Amino acid sequence: MLTAILVAAGDSRRMGFDKLFATIAGRPVIAHTIHAFERAGCVGGIIVVAREDRLAEIEKIVRDEKLKKVRSIIPGGKQRQDSVRAGLDHLDAATEYVAVHDAARPLITAEQIEHVLEQCRTHAAVSLAEPISDTLKYADAEFFVNGSVDRHQLYAMQTPQVFERRLIEDAYRAVCAENASVTDEVSAVERLGRKVFLVPNKDLNFKITYPRDLAVAEFVLTQRIQAASN
Repeated sequence: MLTAILVAAGDSRRMGFDKLFATIAGRPVIAHTIHAFERAGCVGGIIVVAREDRLAEIEKIVRDEKLKKVRSIIPGGKQRQDSVRAGLDHLDAATEYVAVHDAARPLITAEQIEHVLEQCRTHAAVSLAEPISDTLKYADAEFFVNGSVDRHQLYAMQTPQVFERRLIEDAYRAVCAENASVTDEVSAVERLGRKVFLVPNKDLNFKITYPRDLAVAEFVLTQRIQAASN
């Protein structure tokens, strides 16, 4: 069984308000994210890790939206890795695979989730990733260009990142034991010397970071809803 840990404990400092509860295409951002995992047939359970002051609101969304796969809604930690660790501590005995996903990526689809898990059954550690298409430059402290970055075989990490349960648990035990800092689960697994397989994604799956992202996500989701109804 696959259990999804949705990380929703950020403080949205760059937005100035809690982006996960902004309404797009008729629902809060976080509701769209949970619905995608609810629709994925491979997902057996969902754990939402959120800020303590938002737990009651998420519980209400789950009730109102009649989301059946949410097993736990728990408080997160100061850092992202603390929130993931809390989610791992709440896995049930039947969990074989673990997906970690940023709740602020509401454009994820059930099909993408299922494809990443399919690859994980072969490779043990898999992440959705976007090929870099922009020209990238290094800059000095004064913002003057001082070099180029070769974008060949360069990817931006996305989520979900899916792992065999034992592997991601071992990776986080090592992170905690060494008091290390990681920004995603791929980094944690890499510390063990394990290879991570990337699933290139050319569909939109960006993380809501700035206010402008809400308008784009609204448009994409509305288009998808209209296409599904035709």
